[in-house]
Amino acid sequence: MNKLAEKVQQALVKAIDNDDLVLPTLPEVALKIRQAAEDPDISISHLSKVIGRDTALSARLIKVVNSPLLRATQEVTDLHTAITRLGTNYSSNLAIGLVMEQIFHARSEVVELKMREVWRRSLEVAGVSYALCRRFSQLKPDQAALGGLVHQIGVLPILTYAEDHYELLSDPVSLNHVIDSIHPVLGNKLLRVWDFPEMLANLPVQYLDLERDSAKLDYIDLVQIANLYCHRGTGHPLANVPVSTLPSARKLRTDLYSDALLTELDEARSMFY
Repeated sequence: MNKLAEKVQQALVKAIDNDDLVLPTLPEVALKIRQAAEDPDISISHLSKVIGRDTALSARLIKVVNSPLLRATQEVTDLHTAITRLGTNYSSNLAIGLVMEQIFHARSEVVELKMREVWRRSLEVAGVSYALCRRFSQLKPDQAALGGLVHQIGVLPILTYAEDHYELLSDPVSLNHVIDSIHPVLGNKLLRVWDFPEMLANLPVQYLDLERDSAKLDYIDLVQIANLYCHRGTGHPLANVPVSTLPSARKLRTDLYSDALLTELDEARSMFY
């Protein structure tokens, strides 16, 4: 790691340890959705009202229900039907994940572009995690998607920090070093502050551990495989990882690169756009 990256990393780690680092807050609409979803007797109408206050979010959920992976016989055009189709738990988790987009904004154009790139990758990983979960496990696809949406959430505080430290912004190599080495720790801290369940809070720290071998397939495995899948064909080092040899992929017991599955996963990449 170069000198600048090392210096910034030390400053950030110190700020984390002293609780001096300003962490983004969960968007208010996400808090309201979570609060509503905690009521076991919540009605679809009530959840529709809560989510419906955010028109962009409502449109996204309707679009998800009409995506190729979930497409019903008839097109869904309203939020109430979308939530009925997905179920309240499912809709809540997806809505909380998708509303994260509101915090991926920056003052400077350089940081804004980087944040857009991170969010776009998170959407792709979420879609592929969702599809893998639905096809190969008894786990909940909405949780897998939420995992994909937050797996890089730790990049946010680093980019916010970079906005105030121009020397880091003007050195993309150092910035990427810092992001790669610190975003997992920050992601874990952030998701704990936001009261995410343990399994999702651990995701940022564990999804890049390619030797991780859990007793059975879990959400971290799914996000790991989806992340590697989404790097295929890029210049990123992860593009060269032999996925089929990994413990996470072996648990799927399938040929990840069969033509039929490739088509489905490629469709899934744009599921949450």
